[in-house]
Amino acid sequence: MVAKFKNILFVQFRIWKYQWLSTCKRVTGKPILHQPLLLVGEGKINFGKNVQIGVINSPNFYTHYFYLEARGKDSAISIGDNVSINNGFSAVAFTEIIIEKNALLGYNCAIVDNDGHHLAIDERVTGTPKSAAVCIAENVFLGDNVTILKGVTIGKNSVIGNGSIVTKDIPENVVAVGNPAQVIRNL
Repeated sequence: MVAKFKNILFVQFRIWKYQWLSTCKRVTGKPILHQPLLLVGEGKINFGKNVQIGVINSPNFYTHYFYLEARGKDSAISIGDNVSINNGFSAVAFTEIIIEKNALLGYNCAIVDNDGHHLAIDERVTGTPKSAAVCIAENVFLGDNVTILKGVTIGKNSVIGNGSIVTKDIPENVVAVGNPAQVIRNL
């Protein structure tokens, strides 16, 4: 009885709050929520079957939430079947972010398909930043605290080590680590 009360008080109320705060209207699919999920933007967000959001026995379970933003009307985020994403994940799409089936993402991972702001000094506030689609292929494993930047494709079955920042494409069936991420071995 105590565990059920704790779940309602410390988890379920937060999940409901973030559902209420979400503004994205073009959402399909229904993920399994263990942690709050905030969906914003004018674009499309699609969840496949059996997408797990949050991990109970993992860091930041009670303090963080998921943030998915499909900024413009043509922006899209697509998460495939059987994807499991740990706590504190964020993804911001100006163009498109695709996470294919059976991917496993560690806690505090971030994917951004854009520069956030225009890089030119006189256009940082008013200009449109560069953007390029990101694709995380099937069976990819991202360790904890991984950041994926614009225009990157991570090949099927590859592993990205903890704390890595991925700035360029990673081929299939490899392990890559570092800042910027470099391939260190084949699988």
